[in-house]
Amino acid sequence: MRSRSNIGPYILIGLGTYFLLTKLGWMPNLGPLIAEWWPVILIIIGVSMLMKRSDSDQGQGPPAPRP
Repeated sequence: MRSRSNIGPYILIGLGTYFLLTKLGWMPNLGPLIAEWWPVILIIIGVSMLMKRSDSDQGQGPPAPRP
């Protein structure tokens, strides 16, 4: 059975809050910064995902033999 993750809703809530606060002038506009550095952001996310996957794979050991 696959466990459900709440990361998607948290990302949407965070992005919505950021855009609302930017629109109201309570937060600086980070658009130009993100437009310049989006490839680095994608690389960091990918490396993080690979590291998390390799950490979870290390505790499993070899697969069980088939009968």
